[in-house]
Amino acid sequence: MAASSEHEWRDWLRALPKAELHLHIEGTLEPELMFELSRRNGITLPYADVQAVRDAYRFTDLQSFLDLYYAGAGVLVTEQDFYDLAAAYLRRAHADGVVHAEIMFDPQTHTARGIALDTVFAGLARALREARDTLGMSSCLLLSFLRHLSEDDAFATLEAALPLRETYADLWIGIGLDSSERGNPPEKFARIYARCAQLGFRLVAHAGEEGPPEYVRGALDTLKVARIDHGVRSSEDPALLQEIIRRQVPLTVCPLSNLKLGVVHDLREHNLARLLRAGALVTLNSDDPAYFGGYVLDNYIASAEALDLSRDELVTLAANSLKASFLPPAGRHALLDRLWAAAGRD
Repeated sequence: MAASSEHEWRDWLRALPKAELHLHIEGTLEPELMFELSRRNGITLPYADVQAVRDAYRFTDLQSFLDLYYAGAGVLVTEQDFYDLAAAYLRRAHADGVVHAEIMFDPQTHTARGIALDTVFAGLARALREARDTLGMSSCLLLSFLRHLSEDDAFATLEAALPLRETYADLWIGIGLDSSERGNPPEKFARIYARCAQLGFRLVAHAGEEGPPEYVRGALDTLKVARIDHGVRSSEDPALLQEIIRRQVPLTVCPLSNLKLGVVHDLREHNLARLLRAGALVTLNSDDPAYFGGYVLDNYIASAEALDLSRDELVTLAANSLKASFLPPAGRHALLDRLWAAAGRD
């Protein structure tokens, strides 16, 4: 894709209905909103201004990002804060052509600071329900455990959240696993994932970003997840990759995140296109867009340019995002029909 045609491609890609399946709502906290909330809540940030925050976005690995990510999350205190955060993301995603979003949130990041779980749920839910009613954009919540903490801590979080399940039954449908991958294999959370499966939650987990292919296999075989978040290192194990292709296990890939965190050092080296062309059910997502320099449309554009993706391949990526979603079949098929029409395939 030639750089001179970016505007044309951006408009065409924006018009394709797509889902975002790998998005951490805390990772959408733009520096401007971070400072607004810090002033609202009387919190002093360790940065002089917005530019100083952006200057700190030079990460060497996942942990260096997480240190800033958790510091930024400290400005989220009230229900209104969580609403403002989610509403800002949903408006931006809608402008990118996202018609459905499956949003991860990290309750332990907030409860450790004394923030009530219902405060988090209430603020996020208000924004998601409003987007459904005013933008026609569907969404759901994936409560994600922090893997650097203990499984007992995850159990405590789950038990604290379960009384809220009925109130947010229209949104809270799944469980995820994120934070520091190194040294925290999926097997560490085998018992709580079994419990969540019994409760009927949809299951996803981060694996194969910084962790080895064995972590992907552990997430599939031990945690029994329906989807792998990232999963790019699966290609290092040919047998594992063939199983993922055969089973059509979705991979929620985040190219600009991988570039920013040093998983790849040049987007042209990314294995997204190779995975797609090998038959893997790959989707494109933004992960933590405020920190990684791009929302979902930016990831489509950058990947198209760096990897010479064709229009058909970009349509396939959009279709994969809808197919891999946790939408009911009727909703999924309706959005796919919209996509085929937008792509001129009806």
